[in-house]
Amino acid sequence: MAQQNSNVNSLIIFCFTTLFVITETHAVPLKELVEHQGHGSLKKLFVFGDSYADTGNCKKSVSGSWKPPYGITFPGKPAGRFSDGRVLTDYVASYLGIKSPIVNDNRRNSVKSSQVMDGMNFAYGGTGVFNTLVNEPNLTTQVKFFEQLLEEKVYSRQDLISSSIALVSVAGNDYGTYVFQKGNLQDLPTFTKSIISQLVVNLKSIQNLGVQKIVVTAMEPMGCLPRLAVFSSYKNCNESWNSVSKFHNQILQQELQNLNNASNNSVFVSLDLYSAFMSALTRQENNSGNSEVRSSLEPCCVGVSDNYSCGSVDEKGEKKYKVCKNPELSMFWDNIHPTQSGWNAVFSALKSSSLPKLH
Repeated sequence: MAQQNSNVNSLIIFCFTTLFVITETHAVPLKELVEHQGHGSLKKLFVFGDSYADTGNCKKSVSGSWKPPYGITFPGKPAGRFSDGRVLTDYVASYLGIKSPIVNDNRRNSVKSSQVMDGMNFAYGGTGVFNTLVNEPNLTTQVKFFEQLLEEKVYSRQDLISSSIALVSVAGNDYGTYVFQKGNLQDLPTFTKSIISQLVVNLKSIQNLGVQKIVVTAMEPMGCLPRLAVFSSYKNCNESWNSVSKFHNQILQQELQNLNNASNNSVFVSLDLYSAFMSALTRQENNSGNSEVRSSLEPCCVGVSDNYSCGSVDEKGEKKYKVCKNPELSMFWDNIHPTQSGWNAVFSALKSSSLPKLH
């Protein structure tokens, strides 16, 4: 259990996100993102969650996402994304035919109306449904930020009803915090239910503010993240943690169905991130005959020893990390987050082969 405790601590430090529906539930085609009650194409994306969705909200003074080598693939320098390049939010926005929305950190700055037309990103790396070990806004606070924008008339309720979608990607850091504080997995099923109970409260709040389509991510296979796979020399996923993901997703799917039944509409859509991650990992394993392709569970950017991590420098400013030769051939960037190539593979697995063009 002490080993798992250490693993989870790393999950929190690196901020973390989640996506959906595993077990035996069917995957939801991404075309449902643009089926909007007959109102036409979606124009605004509002994002809530953690580091899988954060595109620059975390403070530059404390977050490794603003330090080299993060961002080396896109945009070519650190830009607040927890990857070498694009993350989940970027792919969802592109799919919808809009730019990635600006981050909430800029909301008090003098921004042009054109900069908020595509929506706004409220996701902060390291956060959860509840408070975690980072001093950043949890999901409830993020939703309050959104509500403030409506009160300030940055957006109107009619804007939301006619042309908005919300992406909610959160919960991994809640599990990390729980195990870090408890030191074990006891009573975890009860904790899972409390996470999803509060998540439902937040989802209802977003709906009540006028958003007509809310996309929630299921939990990815946590046991396949490099921080846990390292103990099998990156050969196998940790099935105990994957079981946690499966249970979470099963309860989540049930609650989303209940919400849709209550509203007599498919307002809430879940994305099967668990299956999408597994599909991407399997695809990379099938390419293992290529000597340049690394183990699908092995991170590209790592610390030179256990005392360091991706992006670490010593007191002299010397690098204490190393980056693989070809990030585009790696599924994972660091111990928690996919590479841009990894996210591309995951998002490709989420898409239906018969999706219409959004132009």
